[in-house]
Amino acid sequence: MNTAHVPNKVLNNLVHFLAPYEQAVDELKLKLKGIKYGFLKSGRYSPIEFVVGRVKKVDSLIKKAQERGIDFHQDTWQERVAREITDIAGLRVVCRYIDDVREVQQLLQEREDIEVHDIKDYIATPKESGYRSIHMIVSYTVYHGSEKITLFCEIQIRTLGMNFWATNEHELRYKYAGNIPENVLQQLHEASVITHQLDVLMNSLRQEILTPPEVDTSLEEKLEEIFSLYVKQDYESAAALYREHVSGFEQAFQDNPKFKMIHDLLGKRLG
Repeated sequence: MNTAHVPNKVLNNLVHFLAPYEQAVDELKLKLKGIKYGFLKSGRYSPIEFVVGRVKKVDSLIKKAQERGIDFHQDTWQERVAREITDIAGLRVVCRYIDDVREVQQLLQEREDIEVHDIKDYIATPKESGYRSIHMIVSYTVYHGSEKITLFCEIQIRTLGMNFWATNEHELRYKYAGNIPENVLQQLHEASVITHQLDVLMNSLRQEILTPPEVDTSLEEKLEEIFSLYVKQDYESAAALYREHVSGFEQAFQDNPKFKMIHDLLGKRLG
């Protein structure tokens, strides 16, 4: 990318111009991670596996702006860049399952601190290359110093499989300078199909994986029997009965005061 036609004043101003985008990425990363930990803290499964973010680099931004016909010699270049290039700030939310991707999409659409302007569903309609993801263009407001600035941000939502495929595809495009050989493109497309098949299969197994085993109602009766043995000070029998019938199901009885008493008082005997 040639910056020779970009005034030095513009190059210097770009650092200041990008600062609110850096702030937006930092704030949104924190909020998205807050969603994840909110689920985990309440003892629920989180649809978010991890979150990453970045601000477009100066040379990449200038190249894209020039492709859009933005003239950096004009005083309006900042307004045009902010309005026409919507992925200067970018975040990626990676999930385990396709259902999780949809859930995160819904969660973001319901938030009051962002406004969704556009959604591209590359899962339902993948790109020709095989690329799959959800792309959301949103606007988000930051308070940068004394300025209140509303800016665009692109949020991508993918499964782990989609992210793995896209990362490798990106590296191949870089290696071949954007001109990937036809046979490699074909292999990439085949890999995309296989990745999607795996995503669909794992999504169908999701409920089986995430649903905890049913607790035998007779365990409550065993708990009563253990409690009775404890009262009689027959600790060894109580511990043996606990190991045989209750061990592994502690979660089911965590709110049961009798179980808590037994667990706390018998201590290592229950191990």
